[in-house]
Amino acid sequence: MTRKKMVAGNWKMNLLFNEAIVLADSIQLNNQIGCDVIIAPPNIYLHALKSIADKNNFKLAAQNCAEHDKGAFTGEVSASMLNAIDTEYVIIGHSERRSLFGETNAIVNAKTKSCIHHFITPIVCVGESLSERNADLHFNIIKSQISEALFDLNKDEITKIIIAYEPVWAIGTGLTATPDQAQEMHAYIRKCIAENYNQEIANQIRILYGGSCNENNAATLFSCPDIDGGLIGGASLKAESFMKIIHAAMQ
Repeated sequence: MTRKKMVAGNWKMNLLFNEAIVLADSIQLNNQIGCDVIIAPPNIYLHALKSIADKNNFKLAAQNCAEHDKGAFTGEVSASMLNAIDTEYVIIGHSERRSLFGETNAIVNAKTKSCIHHFITPIVCVGESLSERNADLHFNIIKSQISEALFDLNKDEITKIIIAYEPVWAIGTGLTATPDQAQEMHAYIRKCIAENYNQEIANQIRILYGGSCNENNAATLFSCPDIDGGLIGGASLKAESFMKIIHAAMQ
């Protein structure tokens, strides 16, 4: 089956409010665009950017959410709160959340379930470190991450997720997995899904590549049969670069 390409820009903790408005308004797309485009600004900008997103034909994602629905969790934002302001996607389990904030596969699992429960599409990140790849453990690491975070979802729930493969060693380093390396891992993830569910379900799920994807390598990466677009970091902070990546996904 043909899966619609997706380009998601993760702004991380960047841009002051006025800068965010200017950048969002620079991402102008017509409603005939051939791929889904998502912007993930800091959470405090989500509500203010909604009208720009609607006008310019892209969707909004939060960069994170709590695994809890409500309660005494100072500083946290729940999936139900994000749903209430019409946020359609949430990035879950980004490598920075795992490494800097200690998020485990169990936490990623809880957050994923909360998003699905509140009708938000989770973009679930998985990836291995350089030492794990060099030790030839990368397949084991990825299988463990997706199994523990996702494989207790039922067949209906699993089709509501998006997976982003982000080799940790290629995030913000300027390094990029080769197209062969990226395709190999995307195909492996799809194989694991097929083994746990079935091939039809595996063929439905979009798997994005994240890891120093930019306007120079996007077209080559996106041409791989199991790569369905990109989760873009630094290049999403420059309108010209991000638009070139979007156009690469449309080819």
